[in-house]
Amino acid sequence: MGASDLIQYAHALYNAHGDKAEAEAAQKAAAAEASGDATEADKWRKVRGHIKELRGPKST
Repeated sequence: MGASDLIQYAHALYNAHGDKAEAEAAQKAAAAEASGDATEADKWRKVRGHIKELRGPKST
């Protein structure tokens, strides 16, 4: 999966799940890591990073 695919996936996940999208990506990364799939875990960490960028800075 290329970088542009990851960005598109992050957008789709964020549009579908809103603020919960980052937590979902983190859970999928943890599950992939636990099952020993480092490549899949890395993909989900990158998706999570793109979702963080989409959300922008947290307001207080």
